[in-house]
Amino acid sequence: MRLRRIILGMAVLFSLAVWAMAQTVQPKAGETLLVLEIANRGTVQIHLHTKEAPKTTAQIIRLTNNGFYNGQRFFKVDKSPKPFLVQTGDPASRDAANLDRPTIGTGGSGTKVAYEDSGFLNERGSVGLSTMPNDKNSGDSQFYILLGNYPFLDGNYTVFGKVVSGMNVVDKLEKGDVITSAKIVQGK
Repeated sequence: MRLRRIILGMAVLFSLAVWAMAQTVQPKAGETLLVLEIANRGTVQIHLHTKEAPKTTAQIIRLTNNGFYNGQRFFKVDKSPKPFLVQTGDPASRDAANLDRPTIGTGGSGTKVAYEDSGFLNERGSVGLSTMPNDKNSGDSQFYILLGNYPFLDGNYTVFGKVVSGMNVVDKLEKGDVITSAKIVQGK
């Protein structure tokens, strides 16, 4: 009886390991992923469009490598009346008490990035650089992940990435969820 439990336990662990590996996308040579670990939710992997949005992705890579996103929260989660987007990238979001202040969503790293037409559309899973109202050249560190298709955003925001794994995690995000770590993974 005990041996059967051990074998059953090992089979379950093996199955979970295989499932976890299947959920992890390995970038191909020349590809770059932004990997977000989100507390109590899971992992989100974002393929960065480095060739199509070089300035934007260079900014995101630099900030990620400097630990800028670690500890930040998703301060905007808009799911009603229909799923729209989640947003992060304001350093003030590290303090949970700031999430309801009117200034949340106005902060950044202090380095502006002009709009780049990457050629990608604002559709479900797209990742775009947030900007100040009516100034598509005011991108910095904040970005959104779309929960649906929103073509009215096309031409106004640089689409610099696409979720390739973990969209089920993005769908479950709530305001205040924390990015425990963000890292860049390069394909070899």
